Amino acid sequence: MLGQCKKKETKTILKNSIMEAINYYFKHLYTILLLLFIPIALVSLQSCKSDKKQENKEVKEDNTIVIITENMDFQMPDTIMSGWNTFRYKNMSPQTHFFLVDKYPEGKTLKDIDSLIMPYFDSGMKLINEGKPDEGFAEFGKLPEWFSEVKFLGGSGLISPGYEGTTMINLESGFYIVECYVKMSNGVFHTSMGMVKELIVSDIASGNTELIADINIDISSTEGIVFNDSITSGEHTFSVFFKDQIVHENFSGHDINLVKLNDNANIEVLENWMNWVDPKGLIEPAPFDFTFLGGVNNMPAGNKGYFTVDLQPGNYALISEVPNALSKNMLKTFVVLE
Repeated sequence: MLGQCKKKETKTILKNSIMEAINYYFKHLYTILLLLFIPIALVSLQSCKSDKKQENKEVKEDNTIVIITENMDFQMPDTIMSGWNTFRYKNMSPQTHFFLVDKYPEGKTLKDIDSLIMPYFDSGMKLINEGKPDEGFAEFGKLPEWFSEVKFLGGSGLISPGYEGTTMINLESGFYIVECYVKMSNGVFHTSMGMVKELIVSDIASGNTELIADINIDISSTEGIVFNDSITSGEHTFSVFFKDQIVHENFSGHDINLVKLNDNANIEVLENWMNWVDPKGLIEPAPFDFTFLGGVNNMPAGNKGYFTVDLQPGNYALISEVPNALSKNMLKTFVVLE
């Protein structure tokens, strides 16, 4: 009987101990979970900070504004400082692109472009592609009068898939649009596919000074492209001075695009492709025997821009995006030696 009491007492004590342990666990469950969560949270927070630092580094590297295209997009800051800025454009997409900075009249926004500009370019290009150039050009005539006030203030030249280009331009404070109007294989402009972005240039000055070029290019409607074509391999900084600027037959001004020529390159193919009003011009895919390495886009008379590139030995060309570039002296070939 005594043994049974002791066994019963032992079971009671054991039961009470288990209950106390369970009560203690649930009573301090929040504290336990908190202690487990804090290290995980700290690791996650540190990871987020690292990712944010990496993201910020991507936006601006060594005082350089980075633009990335992965599809039909411009991944870049919404606001930059005024004055001289260096842009590194990384084309990580499967198509050829450029970026062009446009200054629209006061009060005009991306909404105006989508509703009053792009529809006429799309409909006009569609008619041209259908073999109706007169009707197509008539569509362009429906653009609002204020479109003639748009100023094109530079950007990169064409850049092939997987390549990047470095360009420096000078922008005053204000509201701008960044665009690429290369065409899809069906003739639709990249701008209509989303390659158009608003950009604010602030009153705060960048403090950057313009680059020092070792190769100087002058471009004009009268003399074409003029430069010293004795160029050796290695990294070079080109300056591009626009002695004048006119509206050519394709409604665009002249610019500078640097192109690496493959062994089988046909210059006539390149010249024809650089005219966007041609149904087969400035359309994807770009001609296979040419690699586009950047340059300086359309600018007003008296303006200057820069681009930097590491040149390997081989055959190259500088070409402007104008019809009949060769006859205008705006297609110049040259050889880069060792």
